[in-house]
Amino acid sequence: MGFVIAIDGPAAAGKGTLARKLAAHYGLPHLDTGLTYRATAKALIDAGKPLDDEAVAAEMAARVDLGNLDRAVLSAHDIGEAASKVAAMPAVRVALVEAQRRFAAAGKGAVLDGRDIGTVVCPEAPVKLYVTADAEIRARRRCDEIVAKGESADFDAILDDVRRRDARDMGRKDSPLRPADDAHLLDTSKMGIEAAFQAARALVDQRLDP
Repeated sequence: MGFVIAIDGPAAAGKGTLARKLAAHYGLPHLDTGLTYRATAKALIDAGKPLDDEAVAAEMAARVDLGNLDRAVLSAHDIGEAASKVAAMPAVRVALVEAQRRFAAAGKGAVLDGRDIGTVVCPEAPVKLYVTADAEIRARRRCDEIVAKGESADFDAILDDVRRRDARDMGRKDSPLRPADDAHLLDTSKMGIEAAFQAARALVDQRLDP
């Protein structure tokens, strides 16, 4: 495995944007592992399959093409809800973790973000970040994103959704969301993306040139 930057954290904490900026800065490929679960969920929905059949979901997961993950399509709210349920299935996680590890090991390095990168997918990554923020702030960010698209947003409903997803991600038996023991905590509650990027870059540079 090359130089891997593992980024974990709850929904809407800013880890995806941060991961993309770090990947661009260091010239590394990037994988949003959450999209692999969303792609699995979308495949089930498109095929008219139930979301609670673990064997079928695992088959779909094994077919996910990591090079063809359309963020615009997979970012739909209903797909996210379905993905959160599918992601709790051990057999699905086994299939996708294997693919994610292959991605991380394929070249000189990579940036991966998700829920279990530093703890399960790439536990030996030289840089691990756990990006978080208060639930209310994450809900407000999600609201602002929706409004920016010209759509209406209900803050209270979004906050409830954020808290439900946190509980589901942190409470699942297989690979629960938690910081790796050696992860650097980055709380973006009072940070803009540029400040978060500079803080993360300083941590990466320190590891590259100790």
